[in-house]
Amino acid sequence: MLDINLFQTEKGGNPELIRESQRRRGANPGVVDEIIDLYKSWTGVRYALDQLNREINKIQKEIGMKAKAKEDASELKAQKKVLDDKKKQLGEDEKEAEAAMLAKVGTVGNIVHDSVPVSATEDDNQIVRTHFVGGVEPKHQPELRSHHEVLYLLGGFDAKRGADVAGHRGYFLTGVGVDLNLAMINYGLQFLGARGYTKIQTPFFMRRDVMAKTAQLSQFDEELYKVSGGGEDKYLIATSEQPISAFHMNEMFEKPSEQLPIKYAGYSTCFRKEAGAHGKDTQGLFRVHQFEKIEQFVLTEPEKSWEMFDDMIGASEEFFQSLGVSYRVVSIVSSALNDAAAKKYDLEAWFPSRGEYKELVSCSNCTDFQSRNLEIRCGTKKMGDREKKYVHCLNSTLCATERALCCLLENYQTPEGLNIPAPLVPYMGGRDFVPFVKDSIPKNMK
Repeated sequence: MLDINLFQTEKGGNPELIRESQRRRGANPGVVDEIIDLYKSWTGVRYALDQLNREINKIQKEIGMKAKAKEDASELKAQKKVLDDKKKQLGEDEKEAEAAMLAKVGTVGNIVHDSVPVSATEDDNQIVRTHFVGGVEPKHQPELRSHHEVLYLLGGFDAKRGADVAGHRGYFLTGVGVDLNLAMINYGLQFLGARGYTKIQTPFFMRRDVMAKTAQLSQFDEELYKVSGGGEDKYLIATSEQPISAFHMNEMFEKPSEQLPIKYAGYSTCFRKEAGAHGKDTQGLFRVHQFEKIEQFVLTEPEKSWEMFDDMIGASEEFFQSLGVSYRVVSIVSSALNDAAAKKYDLEAWFPSRGEYKELVSCSNCTDFQSRNLEIRCGTKKMGDREKKYVHCLNSTLCATERALCCLLENYQTPEGLNIPAPLVPYMGGRDFVPFVKDSIPKNMK
């Protein structure tokens, strides 16, 4: 959520900055003026409530003086009762006015960073840099098998039984599929651990009120599964970013230069409806409802978050370089940013059988957008400060393991099986090659 003071010029804010950010997102800039009007209504009610409290306090003092003088104060008490009733109603009005204002503020996205390409279409995502294995740009190799075919021949997954049991996009990992997925998980955690990240395994579900502080409203319908029972509805997490962002909820880092940054290597199973992905990537493990992911989540001082943004996408790049994958890093256009992100880079890896780059990593700087909702403060408010200071929150995929495996299956296949990338060999029991165990692909998989 944005700081309400940013909407108020008289408090040092810049409402035009927000309007321009909304335009860049392809969102309604008029909401800024709606919020300004709601703020005025709220402060008007607050002023009336303050004036009423002064009047009540004045009458209360007069009642005290009457009592001290042993005089009749019944008329004053009657006046006070009328004012108390009015105060109760005004108090309710003030809460309603504040809630309406904050709900509207919650619909406004983070301020888009000036370096973000402005466009209404992702066709205009900007290539920031590329990495080609061996320095050679990869080519389309249509003769290669698709990732789901390679995994099937390895005896690594069963999509048919998965769909029978769990429905569309359901799957069982079997045999070497389990080994490969666990190898990716363990290598990813070791990789980040060696870079000063604290490993953290999160809950798989969250209370609705906490989820609402870290996930935007559209995610509730399009992405999140609701879990009922036990008296309180909860939501399955779509990424470990969600519970980790709330890990320090309502906390203050009083000595940020000593306490920050805090870097977490999150590990969890993730659950997504993929409601907006009908017909996309229906084969294999690339886009599924349940998957494992290793996530980077970092809390920093505000002044150091952009440096950390570069470090985090750099860590993801190093990870996929170590696995021998060609990729490109792209800056996502303003209209495709989620509400929390001020800027986002995606790492898109090369899939040779399809001859295309596909997203494996998203890295976002959310600045203080999440931490304000979650009340994660940074330093103490000093005399003369207009506003509280909040930590900056950043998140980046290291690897969604099933999706990353799809890329490795395409790039490391041979006519006889799968070569194992060198970093994964220790986690595969020393195996550097896994042979196919099936002879052919069913017609319905091609």
